[in-house]
Amino acid sequence: MSNKLVLIDGNSIIYRAFFALPLLNNDKGVYTNAVYGFTTMLLKILEDEKPTHMLVAFDAGKTTFRHETYKEYKGGRQKTPPELSEQFPVLKEVLDAFQIAHYQLDQYEADDIIGTLSKQGKNNKWDVTVISGDKDLLQLVSDEVTVSLTKKGLSDVESYTPSFMKEKMEINPDQIIDLKALMGDSSDNIPGVPGVGQKTATKLIKQYHTLENVYEHVDEVSGKKLKEKLVDHKSEAFMSKELVTINCDSPIKISTDDLTYEGYQQSDVSGIFKDLGFLSLLTRLTGDSAEENDNSQGLSEINYTILNEVTEEIFTEKNAALVVEMLKENYHQAPIEGFGLVNGSNAYFIPTGVALNSKVFKEWAEDITKSKIVFDAKKTLVALLNEGIHIKGISFDMLLTSYLLNPSENNHDIPAIGHRTGETDVSFDEEVYGKGAKMKVPEQDVLAEHVVRKTNLLFNVKDKMEEQLKANEQFELLKELEMPLALILGEMEHTGVQVDIERLEAMGVSLKERLKNIEKEVHELAGEEFNLNSPKQLGPILFEKLELPVIKKTKTGYSTAADVLEQLESEHEIIPKLLLYRQLGKLQSTYIEGLLKVVDRDSNKIHTRFNQALTQTGRLSSIDPNLQNIPIRLEEGRKIRQAFIPAKEDWIMFAADYSQIELRVLAHIAKDEKLVAAFKNDIDIHTQTAMDVFHVEKDDVTSNMRRQAKAVNFGIVYGISDYGLSQSLGITRKEAKQFIERYFESYPGVRKYMDEIVQEAKHQGYVTTFMMRRRYLPEITSRNFNLRSFAERTAMNTPIQGSAADIIKKAMIDLYQKLMDDKLEARIILQVHDELIIEAPKSEIEKLKEIVPAIMENTIELSVPLKVDYEYGDSWFDAK
Repeated sequence: MSNKLVLIDGNSIIYRAFFALPLLNNDKGVYTNAVYGFTTMLLKILEDEKPTHMLVAFDAGKTTFRHETYKEYKGGRQKTPPELSEQFPVLKEVLDAFQIAHYQLDQYEADDIIGTLSKQGKNNKWDVTVISGDKDLLQLVSDEVTVSLTKKGLSDVESYTPSFMKEKMEINPDQIIDLKALMGDSSDNIPGVPGVGQKTATKLIKQYHTLENVYEHVDEVSGKKLKEKLVDHKSEAFMSKELVTINCDSPIKISTDDLTYEGYQQSDVSGIFKDLGFLSLLTRLTGDSAEENDNSQGLSEINYTILNEVTEEIFTEKNAALVVEMLKENYHQAPIEGFGLVNGSNAYFIPTGVALNSKVFKEWAEDITKSKIVFDAKKTLVALLNEGIHIKGISFDMLLTSYLLNPSENNHDIPAIGHRTGETDVSFDEEVYGKGAKMKVPEQDVLAEHVVRKTNLLFNVKDKMEEQLKANEQFELLKELEMPLALILGEMEHTGVQVDIERLEAMGVSLKERLKNIEKEVHELAGEEFNLNSPKQLGPILFEKLELPVIKKTKTGYSTAADVLEQLESEHEIIPKLLLYRQLGKLQSTYIEGLLKVVDRDSNKIHTRFNQALTQTGRLSSIDPNLQNIPIRLEEGRKIRQAFIPAKEDWIMFAADYSQIELRVLAHIAKDEKLVAAFKNDIDIHTQTAMDVFHVEKDDVTSNMRRQAKAVNFGIVYGISDYGLSQSLGITRKEAKQFIERYFESYPGVRKYMDEIVQEAKHQGYVTTFMMRRRYLPEITSRNFNLRSFAERTAMNTPIQGSAADIIKKAMIDLYQKLMDDKLEARIILQVHDELIIEAPKSEIEKLKEIVPAIMENTIELSVPLKVDYEYGDSWFDAK
């Protein structure tokens, strides 16, 4: 057989993928777990089956011709979770990228499409493979048609041929419909004969061959009760047979000739994989790679001077653009390769040594009256502080401006910004320096020209970008919030955070000992020694030796992923120990060892970097290392903060954080009377919500009720669905739906806000925060349900989360200024989302207790009070 037809039951496989994998989403927030699971299976199918013809069939809707026979058909099924239904359009985009046909037909099911096409393939004498999780399709099995059924998860598949069916099920393919007619199918709400299970049905069919023959000989059936059931439910049995029979002559408008499959273009598929975040699948692509277009173009001549001496004449102009060129991303460690300077009249490249040894350059840099246009104010400040120069007079930051104008862009370097603004007379850094291990500093002439071109572009686009900001009403956001904050963050980074290395090392020793003890306990429970970190060794121990239920299988064996172990936690005492072992192992490797690697051994300080131009909500993040993400759920994780101490003796760490800031922002924006009143009267909002949702008095609210109410409160802010809430709380979707409905009944203003903000986003294409930070939502009117749904959730959340981010940024600026004005030694050293960490002399504690909450609570006026909690102690841990 030269032709190989593969038919996939799209609905069945995507459903299985959704429930087999934990909820995943890409960097745009689009749910992708079902599409990811389907795609991994698809790649395997293409590799194993090598089809010449292919189709993925989908159900067209809820109503089919079978509902005319039985209106309760599939009536017991729960509504598809929105997190899954959103993924159907994305899956079809993936299939289009693979150039695989997909099809659906009104009033018919995927089974009927598959049945019709498999019949055509069979008549053509083609080799046909059907892939599904639905046993109904076994009725299609023949010498030409193999039906491969997924078992648990996706990777475990059984291929049914006529002989295999006879061996495994003791019946022939055409008897499946008779079997199902008798036993029914609860998943499709097909009644069958009540009380007749698979064993009895198989026995009857083996004896009488068909349903019709069973009833012709019903008087011979042994067992009085069975005979009564068969007689009483004869009509249901024959109706059930009609319902389960696949229509192999459906009026489809395609044929097997339309399903030719010639492979895919690797560039098309890799593009969508990158967009969806399926980076691990890129290595599995084997399609023909599309040739890349050569978009390189010649650059115009540029005049500049390489200076051997810095003189005052080059600083006579009112404005000058300055680029501090560093090749490495981590500017705390990278050397300066040189400086670009463009002042409108002339362009210069200043070698590093020439600039840093020049008194004239230092005086100009530190002169606040001399305006400097820079690419990245924070990086520029830190790089020069490291060389003993405190730059002042920065009037424009290109990076922050680009970020405010294009928050969804992930490339804000100078050439990329230039290309977006129509200025293309500069090469990309990778073209000049290479990338990764091949990156190197070129000859001085090449380096100088590239740096000058970037500096020239910076100087040229400044006015254009500022005009765009003004048109967007964001000029104040740049000048009064982001740029002042950048300089504060630069000083925080340069100052760094003191680390007690001995304590950190002692924690590491203690954790290693703890891990050894847990390992020993696990070995005793398992009855043998094995490598706890090896899934290949752990899987057989858990699922063969200890006979725990298999949740999921992978290509290489049993899955021992965290979500699998969590489901087995109550099954055996070995599981909690394994979970704890993994958590402590991550603490040891990522945080203890990870932090020790990045401590500056000369000062015993860690200098993190705050990303100010990354998140679309305006929140700061932290990298190299990430000090915002030290785990605090485990006691051992919290104790890591003991190693973060003040930089001087007789100093303390002072921590202040906003209480429930996002919910307070929501109350202000939504103007919900009950929510506003709760915060004004200082009522615990989670207790209040529990009272409303569970209809109980305050004294009857249990800790579990409050926990669930807290999940609802924060979930609502993120547009959570009943499915999402049910997953996070471990309750049924019905209960979760009731929780959400009661919440909106209690707080109608919140529902009104959410409806209105979505409409506003559809009208103008973006939403804004208090301080006019924008988030563009082009997908808000998309015909793609998945993209549109995510955009709607984002529209609801961004004004809340983004405004909370604006508030704490303004509080940092106000507090920094107050500390300066009052000539205090106290200084902000860290920001962790809603929390500020300050180090200060013990003599300033009383002053801090007075000014810190006052500044933070009054940085902006809302219709509800902002509330700040604070603590202090000898370490970050003690301050929390």
